[in-house]
Amino acid sequence: MKRLLLGGAAAAALLLAAPTAASALNVYAATSLTNVMPEIKRDASYSFGGSNTLQLQIERGAPADLFLSAEPNEAQALYREGLCQRPVTIATNKLVLIVRQGDPKGIGSIYGLRKGGFNLSIGNASVPIGDYTRRLLRRLRLSGTLSSNTVSQQSNVGQVLSQVAFGGADAGFVYVTDARTQPDRIDSLYVPQWAQPAVRYQGCVVVRDGADSAGAKALLDGIRSSRGRGLLKRFGFGLPPKA
Repeated sequence: MKRLLLGGAAAAALLLAAPTAASALNVYAATSLTNVMPEIKRDASYSFGGSNTLQLQIERGAPADLFLSAEPNEAQALYREGLCQRPVTIATNKLVLIVRQGDPKGIGSIYGLRKGGFNLSIGNASVPIGDYTRRLLRRLRLSGTLSSNTVSQQSNVGQVLSQVAFGGADAGFVYVTDARTQPDRIDSLYVPQWAQPAVRYQGCVVVRDGADSAGAKALLDGIRSSRGRGLLKRFGFGLPPKA
């Protein structure tokens, strides 16, 4: 009996001493990265959303290890606040105007929005896709289309895409990479290259107690590696110059 008790105690001690399984790396990433990031790293835990919303969550103590933003503003703000390491550019993108397949309302081109009377879906001004959209319209001198059409504002690019794809809006502005995911439901209308805003994605390793900084840095390096850049390109993203 004594030997059994000692054996049980030894087994319990071994169980207590055994390391627990490492928790998955927590990646907070812009909605437009939803499809590509799991291809780059499958075993991470992803929280996708509007970059501004994710920034706010990190500022409030969310357990993020790596932050990937659809524009520099959010990552740079966290860096200035001491909440992440220096951000680096990981990808680029372009905007496109999407309409329901077949363009049933006859918008025809981005300039067709001048006719007015359409249901237009855009990101709100605080989310990257909304900011980029407004910059694009200003360059094209089409800002007035936000008054001549019925505009609904969304909190991330995925909501804009879904609203047009499933008939809730006649048209909307999304990234080229998002438009590629719904080829059977939407058509893309050309946006002049000269009017395109500079869409830059930035990533940074989050600074917080208990963060997996090493894992976050490894993934950030992986995104910028030849393999990561190849996957980004396959999903339609542009690539910054190699560092």
